[in-house]
Amino acid sequence: MHSQKALKQLKELEKLSKEGIRLAAEEWSKPWQTLISTMLSARTRDETTIRVSNLLFSRYKTTKALGNASLISIQKIIRPVNFFRNKSKSIKNCCKILASLYKGNPPRDFDKLVKLPGVGRKTANVFLSEFGGDHIGVDTHVDYISHYLSWTRGKNQEQVENDLKKLFPRIYWGRLNRILVRFGKTHISRRKENELLDGIKRIK
Repeated sequence: MHSQKALKQLKELEKLSKEGIRLAAEEWSKPWQTLISTMLSARTRDETTIRVSNLLFSRYKTTKALGNASLISIQKIIRPVNFFRNKSKSIKNCCKILASLYKGNPPRDFDKLVKLPGVGRKTANVFLSEFGGDHIGVDTHVDYISHYLSWTRGKNQEQVENDLKKLFPRIYWGRLNRILVRFGKTHISRRKENELLDGIKRIK
């Protein structure tokens, strides 16, 4: 796969996506809210994540407050998201650390972020890209589309991420996740999505 062809394909994916679709990591007033909402979004629809996050942040307005909240209280609020029990523990422990070590402001450093409870590679990359970092968050949309279009043969997130970094100019890294996720959310039917991807494959 040549970089020039891949870039044309990426631009076509962007054209075929609806504008104005809000993703889980976007439009929060505080960085810690961006991080927590991104954590909650794993294997959960963005619409559900945003609704649940709004409820959570209206109840707990600081990392200290959320870190001191009871697990049962957090679970009741975030129950609609997948894996809510594990996420409740991670969110509580993550917020405790953010409050005690970082004054409630998540570090803008990948290695420090992935040491936080519940923050994996994808979450850290999506968070950093929201604040202008050159990072590629590899979620299910990114993984599926990247393999379908032969951008990668990677077997895990890190391999896919590295292949995409080699293929695309650095200025596109931070936008890749948003473009591919919006495309996937615009075309919910896998059949329709694959039809469009087959057309994009033929771009020279």
